[in-house]
This record gives sequence, structure tokens and C-alpha cells, in this order.
Amino acid sequence: MTSTTAKDSNLGLLRQYWVLTKPRVTQLAVFCAVIGMFLATPGLPDLSKVACATVGIWLLAAAAFAINCLIEQQVDAKMLRTARRGTAAGTIPPTQVLLLSGLLGGAGMLILYRWVNPLTMWLTFATFVGYAVIYTVILKPRTPQNIVIGGLSGAMPPALGWAAIADAVPAQAWLLVLIIFIWTPPHFWALALYRTKDYASAGLPMLPVTHGEKFTRLHILLYSVALWATTLLPYVIGMSGLLYLALATLLGAWFVFNAYRLFRSYSDELARKLFRDSIIYLSLLFAALLLDHWVVIQ
Repeated sequence: MTSTTAKDSNLGLLRQYWVLTKPRVTQLAVFCAVIGMFLATPGLPDLSKVACATVGIWLLAAAAFAINCLIEQQVDAKMLRTARRGTAAGTIPPTQVLLLSGLLGGAGMLILYRWVNPLTMWLTFATFVGYAVIYTVILKPRTPQNIVIGGLSGAMPPALGWAAIADAVPAQAWLLVLIIFIWTPPHFWALALYRTKDYASAGLPMLPVTHGEKFTRLHILLYSVALWATTLLPYVIGMSGLLYLALATLLGAWFVFNAYRLFRSYSDELARKLFRDSIIYLSLLFAALLLDHWVVIQ
């Protein structure tokens, strides 16, 4: 084997390890956590603490996703979307995944405990357990409501970020958690709709598999309307101002319109669009919270 070939092989293996951490999902979670950090204080937060909390939360989230891939390696191997993961393809052995997760998770906990605060470390660790164990092992293979119940662990990042700066998790932080909690089902069910055959072949009881496409489309629409109403609550409780209210109203109308289009007439293209747009929607909504926060304190 030439040195160039060996280098390419090593880079390919590193990419496979990187994929196990689900970087796109991790980025969105960390983004929401960072927004929570900036909302937790009326002024500019301690940027060194923001940096440490960001790294610590990212490491623990990456560790949780690696464990998720290990637990679901047989399921992933049956699905087109995930069959190329190193765990599913057998190119990365379980011992290496455990080592990777242990190193990432251990480093994350150390950073959070030493340079942030114990509350954030324990909340982030609880989120790790909620996703990697409760959701992946108990809920996902057993109930079509898996993403609804298990969605709490994925909704925690704003609370983790808030705790990192304030060393407390007040009602405002839990409201942000609630927004992501209600956002998660329509986001994930849109994906499940155009991947129904994958989930059926893998034996996972996702809502489109157990209750059908039409039932799922209705629930996506209902959750989208509930989400729209929930996103107005920061203004109702005085957490944000008119700027956020206007932006949340417009963004909510856009999201519900997309959900209604999918409800009226299904196509894989519309389902994919709703899935992609839901990520953009959540990012813009949290950015609107931060923008309004900074306008208010200027």
C-alpha cells in the first residue's frame, strides 16, 4: 500500500468516525444551546464560559449519537439512509465506538464540571442518557409515539445553555425546551413519511408505518399549529418583545402553510421540503429570540 493510499484510507476512516457523531444534528443542538446562553443574561455573557459550555455540550452530544449508532447498527444496516455508517457496514468495531464515546463524553463532562458548573454537567449527562438509552433502547423500537416522548432529550439544549451561564433553569428556559419539544414530531415525521419503507423494513414502529400516511400528515399539521401557538408564548410572558412576536408570527405562518400543503396533497418532494424547512424554521426562530433580546437591552 502506497503512502497516498494509506493516507486516503485513514482520512476515510476519520470521516466515518465523524459521521457517527451526526454533525448536522449536533450543530443545530449546539446552536440552540448557545442561544440559551445569550438569553440567560441581560448583557453579554462570559465568553470564556460560553466557549467551554459549547465545547462540553458538543462533546457529550457527539458521544450520545455515537452510542445511538452502535445500538442501532443492525437497524441501520437495513435502511438506505444509514447503511453506510461505519457501525452498520462493520468497518468500525463496537469496542472502538465505545472508546470514542467514552473519550468524547468523559472530556465533555470534565469541561462542563471544571470550567462551567456541575448543574450543566449533570443536566447534559441526563440528556445523554435520555437519548442514548431511554429513547434509543426503550422507546424507538416499541411505540409510534417514540419521537414524541423521547423528544424531550433532544429539546434540552436551550436549558443546558441557560444553566451554563445562570447556574439555574428558570421557566423561560423551559419554555424554549417546550418549543423544540413540540417542533420535533412534525420535523421527524416529515422525514419518516418519505422514508416509510426504510422504517418498515427495519421493523421500527414509526407513525407512518403503524398508522399510515394520512394519519401522520394530519398529526404533522396539528402539531404545526400547536407549535405556532407555543412560539408566541415568549411574548405573552414578557420574555420577548414586538420584534420577536412579528417574526414568530410570520415564521409560524410559513411553517403551518408548508404543513397544510403536505396535508392536502402528499408527495415525497413536499415531505422532504418540510423536513429541510423545519430546520431553517427553528434556526430562524431562535435567531429571532436573540435579535429581539439584543434590541431590548440596547
